[in-house]
Amino acid sequence: MPIPTNRDRFALAMSGGGFRATLFHCGALLRLNELGLLPELERIASVSGGSIVSGRLAARWQHLNFDSAGHAPNLKSEVIDPLRTFCKRNVDMMAIGLGGLLPGLSIGEMLTRTYDEHLGLDGMTLQDMPDVPQFIFMSTNLQTGRAVRLSKARLADYRLGDIQNPQTPVAVAVAASSAFPPVLSPVEIKTDINSWTSLQGADLHGKPKYAKKLLLTDGGAYDNLGLETVDSFKTLLISDAGAPFSTQSDGDTLWHQQALRALDIATDQARALRKRHIFLQFSGSDRKLAFWGIDQDINTHAAPGGLPCPFKVTRKLGQIRTRLNKFSNREQGQLINWGYAATDNAVRNHILPNATAPDGWPYPAQKLS
Repeated sequence: MPIPTNRDRFALAMSGGGFRATLFHCGALLRLNELGLLPELERIASVSGGSIVSGRLAARWQHLNFDSAGHAPNLKSEVIDPLRTFCKRNVDMMAIGLGGLLPGLSIGEMLTRTYDEHLGLDGMTLQDMPDVPQFIFMSTNLQTGRAVRLSKARLADYRLGDIQNPQTPVAVAVAASSAFPPVLSPVEIKTDINSWTSLQGADLHGKPKYAKKLLLTDGGAYDNLGLETVDSFKTLLISDAGAPFSTQSDGDTLWHQQALRALDIATDQARALRKRHIFLQFSGSDRKLAFWGIDQDINTHAAPGGLPCPFKVTRKLGQIRTRLNKFSNREQGQLINWGYAATDNAVRNHILPNATAPDGWPYPAQKLS
């Protein structure tokens, strides 16, 4: 039975960006929790590093003790602290190393096993997740070139159709969303061809070479913001920790460098178009949008009483690596603090103008000023 969706409520999109994004989004969750907004979320869409956060949040959602004001005092112990521990692991190199050494175990399978065992997913499937909020993990199908949505309600690729109530493990969904190409990709999902339901425009429906085995890569290859499943909600929160585009004084001359640079340009243009489109959708309407990005200078539109965030500091945080390898306590604390402050600024400017300003940093030892 389809899960009903109330699009008059809030939706949250958490971008990709490796462990850098995971930690930035942790800060966002901490501030949204203080503002009482987590129970207001109808849907959470995530990509890559955002899906690591979303996977842990989905696994522990039923254990969060929300009070009458919508605050969960145990969010830190149930979600944030375990994610910080996970971000001290060298996940990418371990998956590459063991995936090539253990017989019959691919890199994608090794990545899945790592999430299941060390992110605390413990074999749970998409059917074990709550009905609300609806958690949607975004991946990219290498065969069809389209987004794949993995949720409790369905696994969907609009060129193939969808599978209702999939039994896919959450660890597989997180791995498929964060399988950065080419080193951590692809993640394979085998399906029964008869389980697919046709959708309007599903031109590849019923074709075994596409429907029996999905080859999935990082969701950021298609949409690093995960906006396609949330852009119709009345109130939308977007946490963007994607890689800022960097200029070059001298163009690359070697052919492989030019290819990589051209890919960076195309990716940045696609992200810019998606952001421009979402801002236009909300402009001049009664809908509300709060967007915060890791590369923003929030001092240009600072909310009253906001935490001090010197741009020279936050700009460096936006340039930290996007790998899934060990992040130091300082890197972790500063990224979480930055996500917390950026979220506060955006939400109080655009959603809750009368909300009380924060009284300090989540991690004072790593404050940004």
